[in-house]
Amino acid sequence: MTLRTAKMLLVFAIAAFYSLVVFNNTTDYDSNYQFVRHVLMMDSTSPGSHGMWRALNWPAWHTVFYLSIIGWETATMVLAWWGGVRMARAVRGTPEAFHQAKGVAIAALTLGMLLWLLAFLSVGGEWFLMWQSKIWNGQDAAFRAFTVTGIVLLLVAQPEAEGRH
Repeated sequence: MTLRTAKMLLVFAIAAFYSLVVFNNTTDYDSNYQFVRHVLMMDSTSPGSHGMWRALNWPAWHTVFYLSIIGWETATMVLAWWGGVRMARAVRGTPEAFHQAKGVAIAALTLGMLLWLLAFLSVGGEWFLMWQSKIWNGQDAAFRAFTVTGIVLLLVAQPEAEGRH
């Protein structure tokens, strides 16, 4: 029961994390929009970078990217809360019932990891060369979120043992 409770609580913690991320990105829209805007414009990358042809300087694209990120975070948040509730309802059930209840949480955790790996580390970090910026570099934060979410996913995905937990 202890391991099941730990899995459930960690999923709720991820849901709370994404709730704060979505809250911050919507209530402090412009600050976080500026981050996306500067990464896409590549205006703080290394001087003379040969990748500058990749820069997106149209504000409409900045808005599309930012709203897509918020949508992705929101979907992850909703799935994480839903997954945590499903796990809470099954925490005292059979190993099979609890294992079945983890599906939505696993989807949420996977979606969260994909956000940080694809949107931030790959597209932002490598395509838009965010790693070159001393001001608008979110790779450390993205790596932390990716890693924490991944550790929770690895724990939650472990099969349920028969008997006491």
